[in-house]
Amino acid sequence: MPELPYKNILHTKQFSREDLETIFETARDMEKIISWEKPGKLLEGKIMASLFYEPSTRTRLSFESAMKRLGWEVITVSDGETSSLSKGESLEDNALINSMYSDILVIRHPEAGSAEKTAEAVDVPVINAGDGTNQHPTQALLDVYTIFKEKKTLDNLHIAIVGDLKYGRTTHSLVFLMGLFENVSFSFISPDELPMPEKVIDFVKEKNIPYTETSIYKEGITDADILYVTRMQKERFTDMSEYERLKDDFILTLDILKTAKKDVSIMHPLPRVNEVDHEVDALPNAAFFRQAWNGVPIRMALLYLLLKD
Repeated sequence: MPELPYKNILHTKQFSREDLETIFETARDMEKIISWEKPGKLLEGKIMASLFYEPSTRTRLSFESAMKRLGWEVITVSDGETSSLSKGESLEDNALINSMYSDILVIRHPEAGSAEKTAEAVDVPVINAGDGTNQHPTQALLDVYTIFKEKKTLDNLHIAIVGDLKYGRTTHSLVFLMGLFENVSFSFISPDELPMPEKVIDFVKEKNIPYTETSIYKEGITDADILYVTRMQKERFTDMSEYERLKDDFILTLDILKTAKKDVSIMHPLPRVNEVDHEVDALPNAAFFRQAWNGVPIRMALLYLLLKD
């Protein structure tokens, strides 16, 4: 089985194209294990601490499902209010204690940089399951895996990313990861108040990756091979009146899709609020539920590669 050259999964910029080949090859093997009637026993006896100090459904449960399918055990914090952080304990102390009870930490926390702080405090591997508005590397990995499965390539693709690009950490991670591939280009489509952050724009400029920015939905998706839709990140807004004003903008409908390619792959990291009309679900190129399923083999692959002897 191939190796990964690092101990932690903290951000997408750490990956090479070769790393992705290793992860995806392993994920394909993990899909076979998922089809077994009984869980695998690849890493029997290992324990994962699932530390979710922000709400999560898909990420937390797919990590825990991945652990159990590998024959492992899980200990869980599913709400920051149930941990000692609510009593004033530092993130570093809390992480150190949890590392004594487990072999690997998977952490989601509202503070940008929290995963790196955690990794510096402990000796066991750490996986970033989302740190504030910063990054969500395992989501980006399953997104790119989905793109590959849908399009059979990761080169020569135009990707339109729509919605709350300012606060949507999945969009930032996806751009950084797709920058590894040849002849990729982007359309960034958002309200004027929620543009792609400067750190992402600087990255595409540095890599000489073609991109456009627009607030006109139909204009931005015309040539897209991938349409990646995100919700307005209500929990990141400091002014709820701004959220209320913007929340119904950029809703994907069958009418809007008339301007896109017929085979455009439609993706969404979920949860969906109202930004994809339910009529879109029936389209064969609506990939967002397949995308969510891909989180299990990808996370199985990461856990296995980080902890196998």
